[in-house]
Amino acid sequence: MKLRMSTTSPFARKVRMVAIEAGLDNRIELVPTLPWAADTDLPADNPLCKVPVLITDGGEALYDSPVICEYLDSLHGGRKLIPPTGGERWRHLRLQALADGITEAAVAVRVETVMRPEDKRWPNWSERQVTAVARGLDALERECADWGDEFLIGQLSAVCAIAYVAFRAVVDWRAGRPALAAWYDSVAARPSVAATVPHE
Repeated sequence: MKLRMSTTSPFARKVRMVAIEAGLDNRIELVPTLPWAADTDLPADNPLCKVPVLITDGGEALYDSPVICEYLDSLHGGRKLIPPTGGERWRHLRLQALADGITEAAVAVRVETVMRPEDKRWPNWSERQVTAVARGLDALERECADWGDEFLIGQLSAVCAIAYVAFRAVVDWRAGRPALAAWYDSVAARPSVAATVPHE
């Protein structure tokens, strides 16, 4: 399999973490891809021109990250990272959606404040996204005490969201969130987390 990704993409990181947790990382070739490059061929695999994209052994291109994660989770025989049925499944899918929403808002802030020309920026839009990030992190703060040692798709997605917010300095995510900070620090040395830290 091949994973089209960038080292700064939090969604590509989520896929890489799932692969490591599932013991599949040695079956995946990482293909660095710059979605913003003018000459990128990424639309041939994903018409939305976004990473990550997983090219399966059969040559099929899968996107976006929740789809890829579910596909990878179907390939191993260990405990599933996405619970297959019942309330546990919906709890983790909701947590993944919350974390992905935080990440999407943080990416929007990055695009608006760094990549968009200064004379075309919309401060109110950025403020709205920053507020969404903060509210989402507050929700994680309220929930994380119940996670214990569990590390499934919900917690994995939360790691990616928090790390991206920190990486891009969107907000001071630790301020006022002691439980979340303690939880994050407790999983930082986990192999899937430590091996996928974002960098330029």
